[in-house]
Amino acid sequence: MRAAARRCGISKNTAFRWRHRFLALAAQHHDTRETGIVEADETFFLESFKGQRHLPRPPRQRGGVGKTRGTGPEQIPVMVVRDREGHTADFLLDKLDAQHIQDALSPLIDQEAVLCTDGASVYSAFARRHGITHQVVHARPGQRVRTGAFHIQNVNAYHSRLKGWMRRFHGVATRYLVNYLGWRRMLERYALAIRPVHCLQEAVGRTEQHSMGT
Repeated sequence: MRAAARRCGISKNTAFRWRHRFLALAAQHHDTRETGIVEADETFFLESFKGQRHLPRPPRQRGGVGKTRGTGPEQIPVMVVRDREGHTADFLLDKLDAQHIQDALSPLIDQEAVLCTDGASVYSAFARRHGITHQVVHARPGQRVRTGAFHIQNVNAYHSRLKGWMRRFHGVATRYLVNYLGWRRMLERYALAIRPVHCLQEAVGRTEQHSMGT
């Protein structure tokens, strides 16, 4: 943030405010329809009150660690959904339960898709309710892939890239987490072709396909 502020000739606080103003609309650019083989899995981020003056607990240093791991109360669930064409959507969930999974996946996954997930019952319940073919991939040795095509390796690889990229921020405030998720999707969408103009287009609510020919 300090480096960006120096390059732009602005204060560090202004650079931070600009970051999130620019990310607000870009973060809304999810893929809205996923087809074919669709993978879904959740990952977790430690709840953070970074930047707030009054904390409900002692502050952590540079991101820190929580008292619990996995699905504990300090862990914020983020579900990532990705098909084999690379179409990606993610959802910061208030709770990892059947209703929140239903609300996220219902408008997203095509009726003819094949949904690949781990053995969590919330995904099975969603697939049954909507009549979607469901392939369960258990996270036990030798069972990471079923019948060749059915696995969740793509979405888990995305988790890994997301977490690795997030480490540079030494902890992200939970209230801003959606913006960082959107930032990562934008980087993945454009990959090595990304240019400042793409970021500016996203910041005003126009993805590349919307702006072509203008």
